[in-house]
Amino acid sequence: MQRVNCPMVTSDFKNALSISLFLLQGNAAYAQKIVSLNNQKVVSAQIEKHLQPENPGIQYIVVNAQSMVYEYSGGLADIKHHVPVDRNTTMAAFSMTKPLTAIAILQLVEADKIRLDDRASSYVYHPYDPSITIKQLLNHTSGISNPLPLRWVHTPEKHVSFDENAALKKILAKNPNQKFRPGEKYLYSNIAYWLLGKIIEKVAKQIYPEYVNQYILTPLMIKPEELSFTIVRPENHAHGYLKKYSLMNLVKGFLLNNDVLGEYEGDWLCINDVYLDGPSFGGAIGSASAFSRILQDLLGEHSVLISDTTRDLLFQQTQNNSNKNIEMTLGWHIGDLAGIRYFFKEGGGAGFHSEMRIYPAKGVATVVMVNQTTFDTKKFLSDLDAMFLI
Repeated sequence: MQRVNCPMVTSDFKNALSISLFLLQGNAAYAQKIVSLNNQKVVSAQIEKHLQPENPGIQYIVVNAQSMVYEYSGGLADIKHHVPVDRNTTMAAFSMTKPLTAIAILQLVEADKIRLDDRASSYVYHPYDPSITIKQLLNHTSGISNPLPLRWVHTPEKHVSFDENAALKKILAKNPNQKFRPGEKYLYSNIAYWLLGKIIEKVAKQIYPEYVNQYILTPLMIKPEELSFTIVRPENHAHGYLKKYSLMNLVKGFLLNNDVLGEYEGDWLCINDVYLDGPSFGGAIGSASAFSRILQDLLGEHSVLISDTTRDLLFQQTQNNSNKNIEMTLGWHIGDLAGIRYFFKEGGGAGFHSEMRIYPAKGVATVVMVNQTTFDTKKFLSDLDAMFLI
C-alpha cells in the first residue's frame, strides 16, 4: 500500500516536536549498557516470585530497536496436562489489540483515504452524535459508553458462521446513549474501537483481520501462528485460567456466558477458548515475542509501517475541547515510572491479562502476557522494567 503525507498529519506535526526525535537516542549504545548492568539471574528470580508450582504461566520480554535484551517464559500453558509456557505460546491479547487498530487508521490517513477530522458517520452507522470524528474514536473522547464487554465473545466452533455486523448492530441498539459531547473529556470505549474496525473495512475494502495481516504483520515478517485473530495452532495456545478462590470466580455467572466456563484444574478454573465479537477492539491472539516486534518497529530509526511524521502523531498527547491534555495519544495511554514517561496498552479478559510499554527516552519496550485473569501486569512491569531503565 503506497503511503503519502496527508495534510492532517503535517499540520499536527508542529505539536509533536517534543517527541519528534524520540528514536534518535543512541539506542544501540544504551542497550549494551543495560545488558551489562542487569544480572539476568536476578531478573529471573524476581519473575519466579510470581510463579508457583502447577500455576498458569508468564511471558516477559524486553527489547530495543535492534534486538531482544531479555526474555523469560515459565509456568504452565495447560495445568491439567502439565504443558509449559514457552516463547511460542500464544495467548489472547484483548485490548492490547487497539494500537494495531490505531496504526491501521493512520496508514489510511497517510494514503489520503481518510482524515482524522472526518466524521465517523461518513463511513459507518452509529446512533451517537453524528459529529464524532475518527480522531475522537481513537483517543477515547467520543463520549460513547463502555458497557462491560465480557459477553461479547463466541466460541471457535461458531466463528465460521458468526455475523460480526449483526453483533455490532445489536450492541449499538442496546447502548445508544452518549455520556457527553464529543471531545469534552476522556472515556474509554470498546465500542469506539469496534467502529474504527468497521471504518477500516469500509475504506480498505477487506475485513479487519486481513488488513492487519497484510499491512502490519506481514511487513514485519510476523507469521499467523505467531499473531493472528484466530487460534492457528491449538497445540501452542495457552488455556486461560481464573483463580478458584477469588471474587471474580464467585461472580463469574453474572459476567460470563456459560459456554466460556470449563472445568477446575487444581486451584484454577479453566476458561474455554473464545474469539471476540469485534476483533478491532481486542481480538488479537499472539505471543509476547510477536508483539515485541511491533514495538521494535516503532522504536527503530524509521518504521516500516508508518512514516516518521505519522509515528510522531501516534505518540502525540491529545487534548480535549478545552485544550487540556488528556493522558492519551491516538492509541496509547501515557504513564510515568519514576519520572520516565512511557506509552502503554493493557489487555484483559476472561482467562488472560497482558500489557505492553514503550519507553522512548530509554529506547526500550516491554511486553508481559499471562494466562490468568487477575494478574497485576501494571505492578509487574513497573517492578521489572525498572531494572532495565537504570
